[in-house]
Amino acid sequence: MLYILIMTIPMLFIGSIQGYAQPKECPVLSELEKTSIKDKKEVIEVLNTLIPKTYGKLDDFPDIYTKWDVVTAKPFPKTVGNKDEEDYFGMAKTFCGKEVAGKSWIVHLDFPKAPGASLAQGQIFLAKNKEKGWFVWFRYH
Repeated sequence: MLYILIMTIPMLFIGSIQGYAQPKECPVLSELEKTSIKDKKEVIEVLNTLIPKTYGKLDDFPDIYTKWDVVTAKPFPKTVGNKDEEDYFGMAKTFCGKEVAGKSWIVHLDFPKAPGASLAQGQIFLAKNKEKGWFVWFRYH
């Protein structure tokens, strides 16, 4: 019994010490293009390239991210007033600053082939580089 306790207690702490999700690096503000809600069609189209790169394949569920639905896609400043979306704007500002967040988008995704709610929902933060185009700078789910 003592052996089980000695082995179990550290596992509880190790499992609970997870780093807060953060981007590996923030976009460089001077390289970002100013965009607006008028760019939504372009954002939706570029997701065909960005989602496979961002989500890849899971060994157990290789087709999980091959089909998706865009729930919402909008520039972060357009989320003000919507509590659920505005919280993501707050995250983006905390991660990379108000200016970068102000030039970024939130895209909420639904993956209908996913076996559970946690895998079925996705949120990505993206921005447009002046020279290289659209890119995902953070994947929340």
